[in-house]
Amino acid sequence: MSDIQSHDQKPVRQVVVVGGGSAGWIAACRLAAQAQRTGSQVAVTLVESARIPTVGVGEGTWPTMRNTLAKIGISETEFVRSCDAAFKQGARFAGWTDDSPGEGYYHPLNPPAGATELDLAPHWLAQAEAPAAANFATWVDFQATLCDEGLAPKAITMPEWVGQANYAYHLDAGKFATLLHRHAVERLGVRHVIGDVARVEQADNGDISALVLADGATVPGDLFVDCTGFAALLIGGVYDVPFRRCGDVLFADRAIAMQVPYDSEDAPIACHTISTAQEAGWIWDIGLWTRRGVGHVYSSAHTSDDAAEAALRRYIGPAADSLTARRITIDGGHRERFWQNNCVAVGLSAGFIEPLEASALMLIEASMDAIADRLPRTRGAMTLAAHQFNAAFTHHWARIIEFLKLHYAITKRTDSDFWRDNASPATWPDGLAERLELWRTHPPAPQDFDHAREVFSWPSYQYVLHGMQFDAHYAAVDRAAPESALARRYVARNERLRQEATQRLPRHRDLLRAVREHGLQAV
Repeated sequence: MSDIQSHDQKPVRQVVVVGGGSAGWIAACRLAAQAQRTGSQVAVTLVESARIPTVGVGEGTWPTMRNTLAKIGISETEFVRSCDAAFKQGARFAGWTDDSPGEGYYHPLNPPAGATELDLAPHWLAQAEAPAAANFATWVDFQATLCDEGLAPKAITMPEWVGQANYAYHLDAGKFATLLHRHAVERLGVRHVIGDVARVEQADNGDISALVLADGATVPGDLFVDCTGFAALLIGGVYDVPFRRCGDVLFADRAIAMQVPYDSEDAPIACHTISTAQEAGWIWDIGLWTRRGVGHVYSSAHTSDDAAEAALRRYIGPAADSLTARRITIDGGHRERFWQNNCVAVGLSAGFIEPLEASALMLIEASMDAIADRLPRTRGAMTLAAHQFNAAFTHHWARIIEFLKLHYAITKRTDSDFWRDNASPATWPDGLAERLELWRTHPPAPQDFDHAREVFSWPSYQYVLHGMQFDAHYAAVDRAAPESALARRYVARNERLRQEATQRLPRHRDLLRAVREHGLQAV
């Protein structure tokens, strides 16, 4: 038997996750939970340095986190209590279209009403009032109203993971990693090794065969998951996979973060991310149970670090005087390949871009879904898995970069070089100009996208386009047509749901307090 054949037939039994934090522990939990559920003989080891702190600034998730937590066996009640978590129903973008007072729009997590049967966008555009004065998100769905009124997406009597509106979470990233760590080791049987990787042993086919730690211990494995963050010890350090930067499209390369206490124990907790445009970037404002996470993402080519910090402190107000700022460098981009030989990069080692649509944790989840649900049984099967994985995530990264750029590209702001440069088609990714030209006369639709499973689907594009008052001119709507009657029924249904939800749902803080005290009480 040749060496190639022997390598190909080697079973995948030992998976080694290198690095902790949210990425490492999500990876370990998903792999170990999947092994328990299927009865496979795969064992999971996580190797973590005691000297390297986690970045821990990503505090927003997608609704996918509900599925991830359910798959690994963490209850929603335990998660909310352990991670100071709050519910997230979308994002509000303030000042992105122009810099007039009060300007803003929502990107809710609910799709437009009737999205599986018809497209409400042409019907919204055909309304008698001027489109620029109408609120698209409110017209097609009720979730923006819940955000405006500070209401939770569910009641305490609803089952875990189920809400009256779609929802994700805001969380404390450090506490989340601690919860995942405890769950992985105590309930899922993950072996935890603390140590620094001194060198890597490789087989004759280039695969990693083992990690050698600084104390001399050896950790062998069949598949290695690189969760070492920006250091990218394996995908970059061992395999030198090139990093594809996107700074020519997304200009933000700095962030300054602060933890802001609430004014009182009963202060409202926003149930959506607030993204407020600035002269050379934007400020995120995320509400947790105990505090707000607030940060300024900006372009160092368009403002100085000191000016950016001053803008952040002005936004926070007097409370910022006693707060310490944490500065973060953003090297925006991603690897040209994510799976090389028997090593796959997940999390920051795979790439990172500004957190405008909270895609960082989602990409970790999506990566681990692809790996854990279809874990190659042999080394030979790993080659095809790697090919599929690389193709899928190269596409996902390109679409995320395009979608983030859309927020900037169609701005009407001309008050600074930052916004003028973003609005220049010369800075747009390939294909965006063509899509925008198409969308002037045809609303975004499923056929506009190459993959059946897009990270951002057509409703998300519609929320941004129409929220930012994109100059669209769709075909005239025949008000006597059956489709128009169906649209009117969905709009009327939306109004009923809005009334029911605002009467039934509790204040966001009240629900979080009740969950912490009593747990979710499904009936």
